[in-house]
Amino acid sequence: MQLELPAPAKINLFLHILERRPDGYHELQSVFRFLELADTLSFEPTRGGVSVAMDGVSQEDNLVYRAARLLSDGRDVPGVNVTITKRIPLGAGLGGGSSDAATTLHGLNIMWELGLSDDELAELGLQIGADVPVFVRGFTAFAEGIGERLAPVDLPEIWYVLLVPESRISTAEIFTQPDLTRDTSAITIARFLQGESLRNDCETVVRRLYPEVGDALDWLSQRGTARMTGTGACVFLETGDEAVAREILSQSSWRGFVSKGTKQSVLFDALVQKRK
Repeated sequence: MQLELPAPAKINLFLHILERRPDGYHELQSVFRFLELADTLSFEPTRGGVSVAMDGVSQEDNLVYRAARLLSDGRDVPGVNVTITKRIPLGAGLGGGSSDAATTLHGLNIMWELGLSDDELAELGLQIGADVPVFVRGFTAFAEGIGERLAPVDLPEIWYVLLVPESRISTAEIFTQPDLTRDTSAITIARFLQGESLRNDCETVVRRLYPEVGDALDWLSQRGTARMTGTGACVFLETGDEAVAREILSQSSWRGFVSKGTKQSVLFDALVQKRK
């Protein structure tokens, strides 16, 4: 059985850093919103072993490979070839690697008929990365902790214009900077939904280390409230409709794209269809 599934991008509508934990991680608050923009993963059974094909990333460094090995450890399962068609830019803060890993967990759970629940897959995903569980669960989420405590929020579908400066930013680098804000006060879901002013606490550090991201933010901010997603480099602006987003993008000198924010993950929609 060959299987093909999407792995959607995400944006962080805000990112607040509350404190550094004793284990070195940071307590965060954020809202993860899924986009229609997505990679495509194809799973093909083989006689043995796990292989992953993706341009520009070695197999051992690929989160898809880690997800497949994690799921196969201790289980008598056939081999699999995974081919990744990338559309989500690397190192842009759009969660492409984490999303690919989550889609791998779901895809191999189906292909290998393991019968694992979303809770079990999310727990495995957390061993790969803090963002993987939100992609496993597939709902727009208010996130806390290191990103693993998730509460669903209902947001309308809306269009975004996204610019991608030519920078590949290391999340680990940003979170080790001494001038990173680490004392933002916690907010509630209700305050978020009421439109409280929000920000990305990583922005000041990213602007200092990667001035081109600041340039893109400044340009986009002339057209509305622009924000950086995750630790960058991608910056985004909510727009009234697709035509407005495409007009803004056409005026930009940066690489970018237009995508709709969805009510839930396109992976979730695909899984529903597979289960019918």
